[in-house]
Amino acid sequence: MKILAIESSCDETAVAIVEDGHVLSSLVSSQIDIHKKYGGVVPEIASRKHLEIVDRLVLQAMEETDLTLEEIDIFAATMGPGLVGSLLIGLSVAKGLAISLNRPFIGVNHLYGHVYANLISYPELRQPFIVLLVSGGHTEILLMEEWNTVEMVGKTRDDAAGEAFDKISRLLGLGYPGGPEIEKAARGGSPIYSFPRPLQEKGNYDFSFSGLKTSVLYFLQRNPGVSVEDVAASAQEAIVDSLVTKTFDAAQNLAVDKIAFAGGVAANFLLRERAIEMASKRGIRVFFPPIDMCTDNAAMIAVAAYEKAKRRLYSPLSTNAVPYLSLDVF
Repeated sequence: MKILAIESSCDETAVAIVEDGHVLSSLVSSQIDIHKKYGGVVPEIASRKHLEIVDRLVLQAMEETDLTLEEIDIFAATMGPGLVGSLLIGLSVAKGLAISLNRPFIGVNHLYGHVYANLISYPELRQPFIVLLVSGGHTEILLMEEWNTVEMVGKTRDDAAGEAFDKISRLLGLGYPGGPEIEKAARGGSPIYSFPRPLQEKGNYDFSFSGLKTSVLYFLQRNPGVSVEDVAASAQEAIVDSLVTKTFDAAQNLAVDKIAFAGGVAANFLLRERAIEMASKRGIRVFFPPIDMCTDNAAMIAVAAYEKAKRRLYSPLSTNAVPYLSLDVF
C-alpha cells in the first residue's frame, strides 16, 4: 500500500511517500527564513508559498522513489488543526490527485500525525502509552489506549510551551522560532535564575507558562545588562522541568510504563536528556521521534493515514480544512 501525503498546516510544505508504513521519501520545504523578519508566521504569505512549491515537491518525491502517480494507492493530507489558507492548499492538491486518478483520499489530524511519528522509528510501540504532545499551540499529556482514542490527562491553561519559547525569545532579542534560538543561547549559559513552575500541587497535570513569560519580562526590566545566555538557560530549565516532571508523574499515577514524546519541542536536547534520566530512575521506557520528524513533516501524516487505510477509513471528498480540529477526530 503506497500512500502519498501532503502536510501544509503552517509554514512547512511537506510531501512524503510511505509504503506499508515505511518511509520511501520525505521532503520538507521550510518558510522559516521568510517569516523570521516578521517575528512569526504571516498566514497569507504562508499559503502563497505553499502554492508555489507543493507541485514541485510532489514531482521530486516521485523522482526519488522512481514511482509514477498511477502507482500511488491513496492520497492523504492534513485537514487540521492549522492555518485555514495553508491547510486548503494541501487538501486541494491531494483531493485533486485522488479524483483524477480515481483513488481514495484520507484526511489526517495533524496532532495524531505527531503522535504517529514515533511509529516511524518504533513500529513495535503499542498502546497503552502516555504522550507528551508539545506542538505549536498545544501542550498536552495524553493517555493513548487505542490506536485512535486518547484521554486528556493534562493540558496548558494558557500559553503552550512552544508559545512560551517564542515569547521569551522575543524578549531576549533572539528571534524566531524561539525554541531552537533559546536552546542555542542556553548552551552558552547556566540556569542560575529561578523562574516559576506553576501548578505544582500533587495530582495536577495541567501546565501554565504565561507566568513564566511575565516573570522573565519583569526580571529583564529589573536587571538590565544581564546575561542573555543565563536567562535563556534558566527559562529553558523551567519549561523542561515542568514538562518532564508532570509527564512522568502522570505515567506513574496511571501505571503506564511507556511515554512517547511528540511535536516540535520534543526535539529539544535538554528535554530528551532529562526524560532519559528520569526514565532510568523510574523504570519507564521513553520514545522520541527522530529530530527531523519532530517538526512538521508529511511522513508522519502518511503513517497516520496508513493506520486509517488499514481499517478502510477513507475520507469523503467534501472533507474541509478545520483550523481548530480537536483530538476527538482522528
